[in-house]
Amino acid sequence: MANSAGSRKRARQAEKRRQHNASLRSMVRTYMKKVAAAIESGDKAAAAEAFKAAQPIMDSSVNKGIFPKNKVARTKSRMNASIKAMA
Repeated sequence: MANSAGSRKRARQAEKRRQHNASLRSMVRTYMKKVAAAIESGDKAAAAEAFKAAQPIMDSSVNKGIFPKNKVARTKSRMNASIKAMA
């Protein structure tokens, strides 16, 4: 455990930020799973709607530093390609 008052406060802040970031990361992953499930079910309209809802959430997670920019770009590209490939 930290000894000085300042380092104790830093430890508290780090833990609070870790939990907040974990919550945001989980939320984004849930949106990604909803899109994947809609694609898997074969319903193009539902998949497009889920993707439309997930896009801004994924983009804001990049701005907050939760995910790397290229990971989100790659994921969005793959999801969009999968939706367009549906019959």
